[in-house]
Amino acid sequence: MKEKICAVCQEGRLEEADNIASEIEGYIFVEKGWRCSKCGEEFIKENEAQRTIEIARKLGIWPKPLKLHRSISKSGRGLVLRIPSDLEDDLNLKPGQRVSISRVGHKIIVETEGK
Repeated sequence: MKEKICAVCQEGRLEEADNIASEIEGYIFVEKGWRCSKCGEEFIKENEAQRTIEIARKLGIWPKPLKLHRSISKSGRGLVLRIPSDLEDDLNLKPGQRVSISRVGHKIIVETEGK
């Protein structure tokens, strides 16, 4: 069998793993897949991911599909990203509410810090 190389770091070997933890809305799912021997990136097997999605849907925690396209504006020395009013209402967001912003690869994650 040909050795699988990590698609992220392009250097490490992908090794079988049966303890990949995923978190959805506070629920922890343990899945099988591969883990890179160099960078630690994890890749979940397709059938495992589908099983997790099915369970999450039954629990009512699988998020609604959402992919919005917005333009970033400039304000002073920073950048501004407008949050649509439907998301504002769904998440009960208020002006002045604190959020935490994280970078995961090329993605920006915004999480509310309280109500």
